[in-house]
Amino acid sequence: MTQNNPDIDEQSELDQLAIEGNLPLKAVGIENLKEANPQHMPPHRYLHPWFARRPTPASRLAVLASVLPSGVDADDLLRWMQIGPSQGTDGESIVEYVARKKSKEDERDGTLQDHYDYPRPFTQSPSENERNEIHQLLRRQWDGELPTVLDPTAGGGVIPFEALRYDLPTIANELNPIPSLMLKVMNEYAPKVGSLQSELNRWSDKVDELASERLEEYFPSENDRRSPSHYACTYTVTCPDCGFEIPLVKKWWLQKQSSTSGVAARPHLNEETKSVEYDCVRLPDEVSKNEFNPQNGPHSRSGAECLNCPVVMESDDIRTAFKNGEYDTTVYGVKYVNDGSGSGWRAPTKEDYKACEKASERTESDFRLNTILTQDRYIGDEDRAGPYGVTKWRDAFTDRQLVTHYEYHQAFEEVEDEIRESHSEKEAEAILTILSLVSSKAIDRNTRFAPLDTGKGYPANALGGKHFTLQWSFVDNNLCAGNQSWKDNFNRIRDSYEELVSYLQDIEDPESEVLVGDAANLDIETNTVQAVVIDPPYYDSIIYSELSDICYVWLKEYLGDTFPEMFTGELSDKDDEAVANVAEYEKVADSSKSKKEFASEDYEDKMAEIFQELYRVLEPGGVMTVMFTHKESSAWDTLTKSLIRSGFTVTSTHPITSEMPQRTDTRGGGSADSTLLLTGRKPVDANQHETDLIPTLWNDVRTDTRDVAKNAARELLNSGLSLTKTDVIISAFGPTLKVYADAYPVVDDQDNEVPPRRALEEAREAVTRVLVEEYLEGEGLGDLDDITEWYILSWLVHESDTFHYDDGHQLGLGVGVDIDEIKRSTKIWGKKRGDIQLKAHEDRVQDITLPPEERSNRTPVDPEALSFTIALDAVHAAMHVYEKQGEDIAIDWLKERNFDTDAGFKATLKALLQVLPQRGSEWEAARDLALGRTHDALGLEFTPTDFTDVSEDRHEQSELGDHA
Repeated sequence: MTQNNPDIDEQSELDQLAIEGNLPLKAVGIENLKEANPQHMPPHRYLHPWFARRPTPASRLAVLASVLPSGVDADDLLRWMQIGPSQGTDGESIVEYVARKKSKEDERDGTLQDHYDYPRPFTQSPSENERNEIHQLLRRQWDGELPTVLDPTAGGGVIPFEALRYDLPTIANELNPIPSLMLKVMNEYAPKVGSLQSELNRWSDKVDELASERLEEYFPSENDRRSPSHYACTYTVTCPDCGFEIPLVKKWWLQKQSSTSGVAARPHLNEETKSVEYDCVRLPDEVSKNEFNPQNGPHSRSGAECLNCPVVMESDDIRTAFKNGEYDTTVYGVKYVNDGSGSGWRAPTKEDYKACEKASERTESDFRLNTILTQDRYIGDEDRAGPYGVTKWRDAFTDRQLVTHYEYHQAFEEVEDEIRESHSEKEAEAILTILSLVSSKAIDRNTRFAPLDTGKGYPANALGGKHFTLQWSFVDNNLCAGNQSWKDNFNRIRDSYEELVSYLQDIEDPESEVLVGDAANLDIETNTVQAVVIDPPYYDSIIYSELSDICYVWLKEYLGDTFPEMFTGELSDKDDEAVANVAEYEKVADSSKSKKEFASEDYEDKMAEIFQELYRVLEPGGVMTVMFTHKESSAWDTLTKSLIRSGFTVTSTHPITSEMPQRTDTRGGGSADSTLLLTGRKPVDANQHETDLIPTLWNDVRTDTRDVAKNAARELLNSGLSLTKTDVIISAFGPTLKVYADAYPVVDDQDNEVPPRRALEEAREAVTRVLVEEYLEGEGLGDLDDITEWYILSWLVHESDTFHYDDGHQLGLGVGVDIDEIKRSTKIWGKKRGDIQLKAHEDRVQDITLPPEERSNRTPVDPEALSFTIALDAVHAAMHVYEKQGEDIAIDWLKERNFDTDAGFKATLKALLQVLPQRGSEWEAARDLALGRTHDALGLEFTPTDFTDVSEDRHEQSELGDHA
């Protein structure tokens, strides 16, 4: 392909950087996965809840490779990243050593550190000698100076903190005040104020003592040796028929040890008061499961069943009751801690209920408490609390939760002046900030949005998901006692801060700056930054400002006077945030343009403004590395257009494993398991404009796009990198976008601009073909009808029945299927919370055991039809007939329709056996059809055992609880 971008010629004049060559991706990916152990994570993760933090190894690689010269030895780079044993590798390269250790990880004795013979990299900072080695190379690369590293959307702060650990001049910028406070702790207080352990202990004790004394009456102890720590709570509504209260509990477990054992609350009806009372029982010791099953709470998705009469209150009626305030809050179990050690559960007492009443009376009688947090909540597109009347921020807390947080704030205010008088201005600011983060972190597990974690017996965090949901079982958390207390949170934050300090203790006079503001309007001089490393906001995956508001409204109370420039609005900034927030366009969307299209355009515009600003502050020849983790091609489309139009020249792309595969917080969302490092340079001649570029025809680019995507996929499949099939597709986006960027602008035969999305569609389809060749055995797949092919490829690529709509839509375009057009007629898929959910045969085939007039018209496949235009319909119908009428009738059914000679039927059945999750009911139905006499009747040349080593015992099943 002819090179049309003159900036590329200028790029050859620039000194090449390490990131523009080969990198030790596999070794770094292995370290990323090791860091994902929730038992031992980097200290910044314990400072305060935040989202989508990058792993330390990936961030170190992005920072170092973006500033070091090309040709740096891979072992030197890994050694500087603190990867590899200090005693050497006996002749192996570090890359080979790490890969070999990874292959034997399951056979290890002892910890991962014992097995690999070196600690996790985040626990180790480079030595002074190592920093000197790096700095010597950097000064040669950057005209005698150390390069300044800027992260303009720094979030949780791992990128700028890692740059600081290598003693590089560092600038961190963030729009949102919540992560900005974390950045101050990490990149300002830790390096410049240093250890504060004794000072923090002193003031923490004072705050906790003051608050605990005032909260004692709201958390009554059963006796002197037991203190209540957690109150399992739910809501009650009134039965419209008999007047009894209905608790909205889905399961009665308080703390579950297995699917059949643990501690549960057992309900009893009080006829006199028409209320529900509770015992605390241990299963299986104190009660038979046949007598009482904690799995069966009265509340389900469809509604809540009265415990006294057979009436079911519908979900819509429950929602209406909540909107009207026609509900109560009740306690159904109390966890306590002993003065010595240990904990247990007990039933709630009259004193516990009186304490709740006292809290309610206090919120009404105390003027300041009555007027705190009266801000309206921002109700986002995914918010699941607003429809239940949670419209103001005080509504997010029960009365006792509100009183608890308020008393800690009051205690903080009482010691604030004394802290300022006892310390220097910067020390006082650091102490006040850290103490405020303790209270803010405590909020995350003491709200109506924080569910009771029955596995651990204490509240999970409200910010664990990507939306706010009203929890039916939640916890009133006593911050004065037990696990998740204020003191417990303080200890974690203090220890995290001190650990961060220790990582920087031998760096003299570190050069670090924290900016708070819009990344599109930085307070940085033009042409003064050498390297930008950015992990940009994730399109529509996380609406950061919306989620942070629960902490913002409280931290404004704590630190509004200390940082008035941060807390200017009632809520965090939604206008300047660079995300695709569809909620912002609810009122302006119409038939001509959807709210998603409005949001996408807004994201593209804002990212373009950010990239243009970064182009301004970078010196000519400067580098920008973008770390992006997203599945949606629309996100890549907008990101790439913004990047190219800002003037950057794409010079390299690298995929790296960065997350645990199929982690629960992103399943079904937009985030991928791998990160793509996409690097661009600012040309030496920064006056080049788009209007000077010669367009390239799409037909010329299309072939190169497919070829580079296929080659990238094959290389990745052979590389040994730990990538899912979806990530193989996403990783091929990098080289695809480089081809597109090199040819930019790209136009079609009518001289219309072709967006990057078209190139990504081609890449997705090309890589899917590579995956078919790699993972599917069988002839005739290419001859299947488009709908069947889309269904099989969806299972192959996503390995799940649920995946993002955009992924399914793009895959459909690749095989010639408009998935929206076929949705109603085929019922091959349905929507589940905006995602695609593939349908099983039982959802699509009419019940053959019923007379035709009684069959549901909602199921499109007629099993009595003599022919089928869609091969999947034929196989699903056959699976249904086998299940409902047995093997003999199924054989006659198959022969009557000549499926013994139908290549498409056999190819579909074979493909399903390879792509469906083994041991699932759908796979077992396909397996049954391919075994025994039906196997012989069809003349199959394969059996299910060709694709699995799993036992064929059809009755060997495990309960979900075994894996919980």
